[in-house]
Amino acid sequence: MADYEQEQEMEVEALQAILMDDIKEIDPSESGLSTTARCFQILLSPQDDDFDESAYVPVQLALIFAHTEKYPDEPPLLNVKSVRGIKSEDLASLKEKLDQEATENLGMAMVYTLVTSAKEWLSEKYGQNAGDDESEENESEEEEVIVPHGEAVTVESFMAWRERFEAELALQRAKLMPESALTAPKEKKLSGRQYFESGRHTMKGASTTADEEEEEEEDIDFDEDFDDDEEDMLEHYLAEQSGKSSA
Repeated sequence: MADYEQEQEMEVEALQAILMDDIKEIDPSESGLSTTARCFQILLSPQDDDFDESAYVPVQLALIFAHTEKYPDEPPLLNVKSVRGIKSEDLASLKEKLDQEATENLGMAMVYTLVTSAKEWLSEKYGQNAGDDESEENESEEEEVIVPHGEAVTVESFMAWRERFEAELALQRAKLMPESALTAPKEKKLSGRQYFESGRHTMKGASTTADEEEEEEEDIDFDEDFDDDEEDMLEHYLAEQSGKSSA
């Protein structure tokens, strides 16, 4: 028995040295505990030393404890009260948490451990940074919103762009034609006599037919390639306008 009492007294002295004005002995009738043993109340606040008083909503918690006869081999008697601004359902949650931790720390002086745990809980619930996680999540969602920029697309602007696009495409295809087709010299014009003597008039019908067939094969029908692709061209146009606005 003497060993328990000595260990309990040493713990109280250590708590008074550490917590100073935040710990005081109270009458058992004020503790809310069913005991006649010495009872102590510790005042806890969530803020750090450099908290901003102008932006701070004051809350304060009272952690009350009393040693049992065989403490620390038995858990202490505990009670929590709201001095200012703490919800009753939160107090019940904290009380359950502290009782569980006391059971886990049997065999050693544990009151300061419980004080530290209660203060951490208070800071998470009611501290200045309690809403930071939610605000950061909202900020990340706002950053993901993409605001469109650039000129509005109208029928007139799209048709004008389409004409330019087809003209540029025709020019690019013309650049792919063999150079010989663009630089070949014109055939020297024959006189009527030379024309008949050469016998070309007898081959004109056949050659004309062959030339027409060849022209039909080589002819490029741009309308057939692009008239049915308006949707793809519209996507291309929108991408081009977006690139211009971002530049």
